[in-house]
Amino acid sequence: MNNFTNRKFIIGAIFLFVGLIFIIRLINIQLINNKYKLDSDSNVLRTITKYPARGLVYDRNGELLVYNEAAYDLMLIPKQLKEIDTNEFCKLFEITKAEFIERLTKIKKYSTYKPSVFEKEISTESYANIQDQLYKFPGFFVQLRTLRSYQNKNAAHILGYISEVTPAIIEKDNYYKSGDYIGKSGVELAYEELLRGKRGIKKVLVDVHNREKGSYLNGKEDTLSISGERLQISLDITLQTYGELLMQNKIGSIVAIEPSTGEILCLVSSPSYNPNMLVGRAVRKNYPVLSRDSLNPLFNRATMAQYPPGSIFKTIQALIGMQEGVINEKSGFSCIKSLVGCHNHPTATDVASSIKMSCNPYYFQVFKKIIQQNKAKSIYKDSEIGLAEWNKRVKKFGFGGTLQTDIPGVKNGLVPGVEFYNKWYGEGRWAFSTIFSLSIGQGELGVIPIQMANLAAIIANRGYYYQPHILKEIDDKPSIPLIFKQKNYVDIEAKYFEPIIEGMYGVVQEAGGTARRAKINGIEVCGKTGTAQNPHGEDHSVFIAFAPKDNPKIAIAVYVENAGFGGTWAAPIASLMMEKYLTDSISDKIKEQRILEANLMNVIPKK
Repeated sequence: MNNFTNRKFIIGAIFLFVGLIFIIRLINIQLINNKYKLDSDSNVLRTITKYPARGLVYDRNGELLVYNEAAYDLMLIPKQLKEIDTNEFCKLFEITKAEFIERLTKIKKYSTYKPSVFEKEISTESYANIQDQLYKFPGFFVQLRTLRSYQNKNAAHILGYISEVTPAIIEKDNYYKSGDYIGKSGVELAYEELLRGKRGIKKVLVDVHNREKGSYLNGKEDTLSISGERLQISLDITLQTYGELLMQNKIGSIVAIEPSTGEILCLVSSPSYNPNMLVGRAVRKNYPVLSRDSLNPLFNRATMAQYPPGSIFKTIQALIGMQEGVINEKSGFSCIKSLVGCHNHPTATDVASSIKMSCNPYYFQVFKKIIQQNKAKSIYKDSEIGLAEWNKRVKKFGFGGTLQTDIPGVKNGLVPGVEFYNKWYGEGRWAFSTIFSLSIGQGELGVIPIQMANLAAIIANRGYYYQPHILKEIDDKPSIPLIFKQKNYVDIEAKYFEPIIEGMYGVVQEAGGTARRAKINGIEVCGKTGTAQNPHGEDHSVFIAFAPKDNPKIAIAVYVENAGFGGTWAAPIASLMMEKYLTDSISDKIKEQRILEANLMNVIPKK
């Protein structure tokens, strides 16, 4: 009897143990290990990402600049992949067998259960040719997405482009997933969060032949995608297109700003490229070509190229000198060429005539008065005090990195100060005589073209500016950031701008002015030429201007590399741009033709 009882307990314990094993196994399968769930789901369910339409972009006049076109990504779930005719597949998708194996291996390493992109950005036309053949390849399916398309072949640097996110971006921002796209430059980057929208998902049932059979749970677990915001930017695409036309066969930039708002009207960097070259699958072929081009068309010279400002900087020297009280509007200085070289012109008897004739010795002496004000017995200490105050005042004009524009990647430029020269020459080992080249906008000074255009806007406004910006409206609401609505004063009294403006008026409108080629019939143009020294070739041609003189509507800066005197090339380009914007016409066709036909890219370098 005891043996029977013992056997009964042993057999019961065995059944209990086996049952416990089954329970633990079921718990592992159903609750802990999701391998089987994934395997099961992937055979009947497919989760499709619903990519949102990226926000459209319009110019200031409502012309569409950037829109979306349908495209398809070929997706693969490796676990569902059956034996297929790889030769037929490769022929259909125009890839080699080696490429097929390489992509498949990479996707399997990532996951055998989750869908991965096998082929990106198949156009609508290409998809029409393959959709009827797709059933032959179990595990493959297509996912709809959109591609950017650019209405014009212009404004590449300001609009920017998008590209696939990198692992570093995914790690930094958990919004993004593999296969997503992100703005890489220009407006696309600056307003990425507004333009990108919000992803949705759709769950569908599929049969053993990989065909969709309807929505899962009647769409209860689906979420809608939300399109990106509609942006209106301040760019005038007609003006932009004309500027790029004028700058063909030239290296340099044009930046135009509306002084009363700080809105950027055009931003030309030359050479440029067609923005559609960096869309979709074409990026793989075109980006390496553009990046290797010796003329560097991807480089935005308007926001990233640093140059000496040349004589346009004399306007700032005069303003600082008058505000500091070391000169007044009637101050005159002889043109003593032994101080610094100059062209032949009558003596500048006041500030206005010094600007009109762009006298170098005049500003040598003005700058000396600013730097050496006898505030210390030591000439070195006195120069330190003077330069420190000068540096602070110059930066008020937005130079040296103080602009806060919404265009990504704007360089700071350089306004040298006491620390800079102490490091360069040693403390107590430099004075005005060491740094006098700053007086005429040369030496260590470095400015960016957008900063030059902002200087023109400051003078046009008689002492203040709005941060230059490209955003005008978000989704039909004029809700731009407050920073772009605030006036930034340069701490120079308005009265001191009048002789500067009088001189700039004379530069263009009066005999003896250095930019008579910038004159426009019926429009009072105020401008200032510059010829920036270039140790590697011909000097650079520089011009800033605004028009009309009263209640100005446009402020502009033009910089043409290796083109010589500012009045020869930069000034007429600026005048054509201003006339085009203000009147939508060009009166001087001979001037226009001269600029259009000029090729300034093969200038013989200095020996």
